[in-house]
Amino acid sequence: MIGVTDTTEPEENEVAGAPTTPEEWRAFLERYGELYVKVRADEEELVGLLDEDQLEALHQGERVEPWLGEAPARGEALAASEERLGVQFPPGLRGFFLTSDGWTRLDGWVDGVHPCDRVVWMRDSEAGGRVTETYSSIPGNEEDVELFRRSIEIARGEDFWLLDPTDVGPDGEWAAYEFTPKYGDTTKYFSFSALFHSGCESMEEDMD
Repeated sequence: MIGVTDTTEPEENEVAGAPTTPEEWRAFLERYGELYVKVRADEEELVGLLDEDQLEALHQGERVEPWLGEAPARGEALAASEERLGVQFPPGLRGFFLTSDGWTRLDGWVDGVHPCDRVVWMRDSEAGGRVTETYSSIPGNEEDVELFRRSIEIARGEDFWLLDPTDVGPDGEWAAYEFTPKYGDTTKYFSFSALFHSGCESMEEDMD
């Protein structure tokens, strides 16, 4: 559905202790991987994610913490991406990239977090440009179009993860959005870390 979006404000989705430093991100992402293989991955996907020993351990109910990310970004690559975009990334995002330069599995309809050298202004990405152009042609979408034009696309699949460098909190974090084109909805979070953490919370709830 294409039309005016409905934005959910972050009244209750601020995450206490959301990861910021590489050490915090490492612990969080290991837990994320553990939950993903237990809750979200089907058997076919598991074969591609785990080796034989891990598969056996998982099927026996043992703890498995696969690394679903990449190697840490080099400081030079991170600086080059910031220079290319003309911004300095917020602390939580920098900590993430210095832990894993991208992420391959996410809860929901986003394929993965881009590596730092593929982070792009939404208006400049192929899919983001199409969405921006389409929404700008429909009256009543002005606020959403402005959000798309000023936001950085950090992850994309069927849905988008966006960061707004013009909306900065006292901790230096940028407001983050999950945008669902199918329903025309945007959900706002206090930071990239809080947005990422929401998927972990969803998986933990499904384990109960």
